[in-house]
Amino acid sequence: MRETIFSKELALTFKMNKQDFTRNRKQPFSSTLLFMFNLLRRSLAVEIDGFVRYLNERFSSGSTRSFTSSAFIQNRKKIDPEVFSHLSGVIIDNFYTPDNEALNYLNGIRVLAVDSSKLTLPCTVELKKCYGVTKNQSQVEIVQARASVLYDVLNGLTLDAVLDNLSKGERELALRHAHRWKNKDLIIYDRGYPSYEFINEHIKRDVDCLIRVTTASFSIAKNFIAGGKKSLITEIQPNNRHSFKGKDYHKDSFLKVRLLRVDLPGGEVEVLITTLLDSQRYPAKMFKKLYFLRWGVETFYDELKNKLKVEHFTGYSPVSIQQDFSCAIFISNLQSVIVNDLADELAIQNQGKQYDYKVNANLSYGFLKNRILELLYRQAPLDKIFQELETLFLNHTVPIRNNRTIERHVGKFRARTRPKVTKNQRDAI
Repeated sequence: MRETIFSKELALTFKMNKQDFTRNRKQPFSSTLLFMFNLLRRSLAVEIDGFVRYLNERFSSGSTRSFTSSAFIQNRKKIDPEVFSHLSGVIIDNFYTPDNEALNYLNGIRVLAVDSSKLTLPCTVELKKCYGVTKNQSQVEIVQARASVLYDVLNGLTLDAVLDNLSKGERELALRHAHRWKNKDLIIYDRGYPSYEFINEHIKRDVDCLIRVTTASFSIAKNFIAGGKKSLITEIQPNNRHSFKGKDYHKDSFLKVRLLRVDLPGGEVEVLITTLLDSQRYPAKMFKKLYFLRWGVETFYDELKNKLKVEHFTGYSPVSIQQDFSCAIFISNLQSVIVNDLADELAIQNQGKQYDYKVNANLSYGFLKNRILELLYRQAPLDKIFQELETLFLNHTVPIRNNRTIERHVGKFRARTRPKVTKNQRDAI
């Protein structure tokens, strides 16, 4: 990662214009990236002072020159936001290697999940045009964008993320993650995603899917529930009311799928549709727990919004919004790699305890503040800072209490009032 960040190739590839970053400035391309990695959530002037002071005290002996907020704002305009997706890709490509014993699979396959969420943006004319406007319950106009992520629920990594106009549909954004799919992946989706075309795209690419369906979206689900079976292999056909122009299927096409019934503790019945047809390898009784793995992508959005505070944007332009969003994804992946590397130490630490413990995600991001500079700064002693972070992570863990149920209060925060923060959930960055 260090070699990539400080390489000439990265700057040449991801600068906006050919003439950008050609002169010797106070803040070259790599230094601008480092600054943006440092979890910028306070005033830029305060962040700049802390950044320069920290690097000079730790490594540079005064060689890191100060710069103004205006200089940073001008510099960031010269950087393509895709650089952060590229750097996340470096993490991903180096993580999914045959010799990585820390990788978690289910029956030898990756279990992924996709979900979308709305992010609230600064209210400016430019962002209104770019991302769209909606109204909250108080009928106040707010600017929001739709985010979609492809998330590895067993390894805690975001394989791909997009942020686009609010008008974009969930299925459309989900298919934009396809360049990160691999043969035999299993991708889990919530309701709102199922359609003939959507499932067909997965089958064409030899990728399995598991989707929650409703009787409103799939009429065969209603008949399946009435039949009382736990599992049923059946065929689905495309909706005849839709146009088939440009499609690789027609009105008489069909797909073989499997329907599964999941009974919830409260008496509710969920229906899942999947391309996993082998009932010997994937018995019906495993799908309740399998679908529950999708919760990992929900907790990821909690981290993104409430711990990484991605909605505390550092700029007001579309470029700044995309940079901050993609940078947060990169930091999340970096944190996950460190946490995954602690699996063996956590297992030893958990021996003899009532509960298994995991790293406190909120505090881990707080510990990364400034230390992320040492991780990625090429002159810093890597082993020393990595050991320091691992010790901090292992010393601040929280218990995993499985099978807890909390009553859901629909509309609890409908007034959009900020909930009180308890003492163990204070901001860490």
